[in-house]
Amino acid sequence: MNIFRFSGDMMHLFSILVLLLKIHTIKSCAGISLKTQELYAIVFVTRYLDLFTDYVSFYNSTMKIIFLGSSFSIVWYMRHHNIVRRSYDKDQDTFRHYFLVLPCLLMALLINERFTFKEVMWSFSLFLEAVAILPQLVLLQRTRNIDNLTGQYVFLLGAYRAFYILNWIYRYFTEPHYVHWIPWISGLIQTLLYADFFYYYFHRWKVYTSYNPLKCPYLIIIQSCVCFAVGRTTRSSNYPLEWRLLSTYKFTW
Repeated sequence: MNIFRFSGDMMHLFSILVLLLKIHTIKSCAGISLKTQELYAIVFVTRYLDLFTDYVSFYNSTMKIIFLGSSFSIVWYMRHHNIVRRSYDKDQDTFRHYFLVLPCLLMALLINERFTFKEVMWSFSLFLEAVAILPQLVLLQRTRNIDNLTGQYVFLLGAYRAFYILNWIYRYFTEPHYVHWIPWISGLIQTLLYADFFYYYFHRWKVYTSYNPLKCPYLIIIQSCVCFAVGRTTRSSNYPLEWRLLSTYKFTW
């Protein structure tokens, strides 16, 4: 594993921790698309069919379990938690996400490395992941006013895919015969979907930091994620002051 692959995995992991942190401490899923979370749950289920049959490494199996468990827990919180579900804005989150599933499945049946069940499902998960963020981006465009943690969540997802592109470039030049067009093209499409969001994110973050000379925001988030992971407290008032300030900041897309 190279540094780009590891960095991508960590960005993906931190994006999930930020989202769980928001749900756990603020008891709110405002600004989060349930449609996107359901698509991600489908992505992980169809991608990790080999979890109990093909052992690669402890790290690989652990990350698969984390992504599967976290995706279903987020969906459960948004659908069934007595407090969190009240903050879900279903009137704005109206993207017909099921229209994305069938075309991706048809593409997977036609475009795959081998026509076997696992390989078709693997290709399907790549195609679906490329467009799974669309309901979330549409929701953010509609609401316009984006709270900071939601912005961080989407940014980290985009960073995860960008690092994976660097990983593929690195492996292409360092490993013989390393050519995988399906993940390359789907990953590039997924990254391009974030371009507009990245532009406004960096612009607003530059304005924000010029008026708020706090310590590094990502260190604040990492510190809070550690507090959340070890179960230090369930009260948001006990989290770092800087994180509570960041959680209330909003920017306009």
